[in-house]
Amino acid sequence: MNLKEENKKSPVQSSRPERSSPSTGGVQRNLSAVAVPLKGQFSPLCRYDLLDLGDVDENTHKALACKIMRRFIVDPTLATIVTDHLAEDIEDGKAVIFECNPGPGVLTRALLNRGAQRVVCLENDAHFLPELQALESKLDGQLDVVHCDFFKLDPIGQGSMKPPAMYSEKLFSKLGISEVPWSSDVPVKVVGIFSQRNERSLLWKLIYCLFERLSIFHYGRVELIMFISQKEYTKLVTRPRDYKNYQAYSVLWQMACDIELLHETSQSDNLCLVRITPRDDLFNSHLTPSNGSTLIMMVKQCLAKRKSRLIEQINSWSPGSGPDLISKLGFLDDTLTGDVYPDEYKRLFELMEQSGNFTESWLYEETLETKNTGHG
Repeated sequence: MNLKEENKKSPVQSSRPERSSPSTGGVQRNLSAVAVPLKGQFSPLCRYDLLDLGDVDENTHKALACKIMRRFIVDPTLATIVTDHLAEDIEDGKAVIFECNPGPGVLTRALLNRGAQRVVCLENDAHFLPELQALESKLDGQLDVVHCDFFKLDPIGQGSMKPPAMYSEKLFSKLGISEVPWSSDVPVKVVGIFSQRNERSLLWKLIYCLFERLSIFHYGRVELIMFISQKEYTKLVTRPRDYKNYQAYSVLWQMACDIELLHETSQSDNLCLVRITPRDDLFNSHLTPSNGSTLIMMVKQCLAKRKSRLIEQINSWSPGSGPDLISKLGFLDDTLTGDVYPDEYKRLFELMEQSGNFTESWLYEETLETKNTGHG
């Protein structure tokens, strides 16, 4: 398996033969003189030799030390595939790369071999920290290792906390990464694998943070380059009139981001590597971080019953407003909520904001209540 899911209590043996990456072992290359010849020309990494990516069996043995159920990249070939898709990002060099839970560090070393100027390893398991920190000490500032779980950033509540839980404000401050305007270039690219145990809830948490510009999105249009399950990817990109899979989840992610499928793993792994880039024109005078949660609530209510008439949903918020808004959108009276495209939902919300008829509706009241009790 390219991606290894490990649990210390029930170790799994790799079913694939030992395989080495073309960039590992054997000939040593001094990068002060030779760039990594993988795809195009890259600037030298540093004065040290090319980092060894190990082989599948060796990396799997290291991954077995993990105390909790997690997936890791243990195959150097897959790590190289991932870095191939990041080649332009690395060559551009403007964004910091956050790697979530690198574990044995196969992708970490592949990124550095590729020429990444700054990689930040956010590792939640203290067992993997010594080896990663040893690598950090051998480099010239290209690698930062932080005991932190990316997926546990900014937990609900206040007060002090211990790693790997952390507030994003502390993390970004420690790394010297400042907030940039939403229209600026992507400041950070996050690479990793979503946990299958709570994948959906993590993606919901991120979409709330994105529309409200909280957590990592406070610092700009942070891009996600993540492995997610085929099931969740299908729902992310489903289009209208697929009444089974087209959900609020689909509308919100497509409204907010460009979504690109980069790679699919073998059938046994059933994972998709997806690039999710927030749109620089998401916010405007009518949709702002201050009312982003209201838009989320509107979409969730509309898509709760995907075969209901949109005009009836609008009238439930503001009696009599449905015909006027439906007309302005160019829709028929029998348009169903599951027939409406993401950009059309955004336009509907903007029209509602302009009308001034919805500020006292139960839609807004429920949004305020949700904010006070958590996102649910």
